[in-house]
Amino acid sequence: MMEPLVSIIMPCYNAERYVAQSIESVLAQTYQNWELLITDDGSTDKSVEIVSKYCIKDDRISILVPDEHQGIARTRNMSIARAKGKFVAFLDSDDIWYPEKLEKQVGYMLENDVAFTYSSYEIIDAQGNSKNRVVKDAGVVSYKKYLRNTIICCGTVVVDKEKTGHFATPIIKTSEDMSLWLSIMKRGFDAYPVPGPLHKYRITPGSASSNKFKAACDVWRVYRKIEKLSLPTSVFNFVCYTFNAVKKHVF
Repeated sequence: MMEPLVSIIMPCYNAERYVAQSIESVLAQTYQNWELLITDDGSTDKSVEIVSKYCIKDDRISILVPDEHQGIARTRNMSIARAKGKFVAFLDSDDIWYPEKLEKQVGYMLENDVAFTYSSYEIIDAQGNSKNRVVKDAGVVSYKKYLRNTIICCGTVVVDKEKTGHFATPIIKTSEDMSLWLSIMKRGFDAYPVPGPLHKYRITPGSASSNKFKAACDVWRVYRKIEKLSLPTSVFNFVCYTFNAVKKHVF
């Protein structure tokens, strides 16, 4: 029986230091029926040159280079629009997958008939060295639970597009991942954890993920501006989010 096709969505912006490592982690997958859809977002370094060489070597890899800067949400959506797979996976151009990532995750989804999965992930530094820290999954995550615990890392997610129907990243400047997962959950699809870790998440100095205050402000903005939650509900969820964020980075 033919393995279902997995469409891997990768935005790329000035990632010449890391993008080759990210692509190599896809090439190393034990699950081989995939397409890697890279969309560049106006890189001014050698990212496009590096990716183009991989496109020549392997026709499962393709790159789209728009005429102008689009922002990460539109960049992701350009790749999603090209996706032909039953499954859609996400990988940022500075992160790394474990070799068995797709095999384990797709196998779990087929065996358990679920549409939305994620996993634990390992933290690595800018050089790719392990920081000896794994952020563990939080079990099955529903819409309400995710508002209180934004535990889902983009690079760990796989979605069955045939079950969920078409989806796209909301066009906002911050927390676009959070808004995308919420939009899928609101359709009735909870996120199920796959035993991991299956993903290496890179934290670099000055990155958005390293700015905790900005991340907290972004979460609050999603509550109030995107999800239109009442002030009391937003405050309750934010207190829970803050507690879980501290726990995630301490333990």
